[in-house]
Amino acid sequence: MPLPDRLLLPLVVTLLLAGCGSSHGMKIGKIKGEQWAEPVYEVRDDRNARNRMKYEELMSVVGDRYKRGELDEAMKFARAAQKLDPKSPDPHTAQAVIDSRRGEVVAAGEAYRKAAELAPRRGDVLNNYGTWLCGNGHPAEALVWFDRALADPDYDARAEALANAGGCALDAGQSERAQADLRQALALAPDNPYALESMARNEVVHGRYFEARAFYQRRLAAAPATLSVLQLAIQVEERLGDRTAAGRFQQRLREEFPSGAASNPQG
Repeated sequence: MPLPDRLLLPLVVTLLLAGCGSSHGMKIGKIKGEQWAEPVYEVRDDRNARNRMKYEELMSVVGDRYKRGELDEAMKFARAAQKLDPKSPDPHTAQAVIDSRRGEVVAAGEAYRKAAELAPRRGDVLNNYGTWLCGNGHPAEALVWFDRALADPDYDARAEALANAGGCALDAGQSERAQADLRQALALAPDNPYALESMARNEVVHGRYFEARAFYQRRLAAAPATLSVLQLAIQVEERLGDRTAAGRFQQRLREEFPSGAASNPQG
């Protein structure tokens, strides 16, 4: 059964489509006392201000080109932003998203890792890399990065990181941790689709199919159906002996995901 859709990458894409206007890592020198009158300080501050504006313009263009599907152009401007501000993780995150769109999985992972190295305490950046690791067969290593992300007191997307960590712990065979993280995620965001689907998967692992039914039903109420959640629903209903319900989901699978229905073992 395919893994449920991850929540992270759409969030990164949203950042890009919004223009990536954030300038994390960019610091403008502040002049104290009478130093403002010294030409060297004034020139330095003007240069920093111009560089910041140029950086933000470049990142805005990255988002615009990505939105248009002009991936080569988007990458060109992302690399220009990297050169202008080598310490900022955001152009590397942009590069990773572009690489992912191109299907260059390894290159995307390298870019996410570089961003994490540049911002070792920024929760969103660490969560990005953890999600890439988990989605590419390294769930145990990913959990380390999710823990680092959650250690950031300023990280405001804790529900998403906890959901990602919980789903990844399930992939790593750490059921107890998975349940703990997923319950925390749902306490913060009761309608988090990935947390709900992962909780349903965890209940299936333990043979608790009535509980799994409750979670997959909440998942379907929270967001549009995906291939993975419909396959999960079929599996649960088959185990509960409700062939009528399973048949309804098989029909939905054929209508909404015909290519997936062809390979569905219960279909």
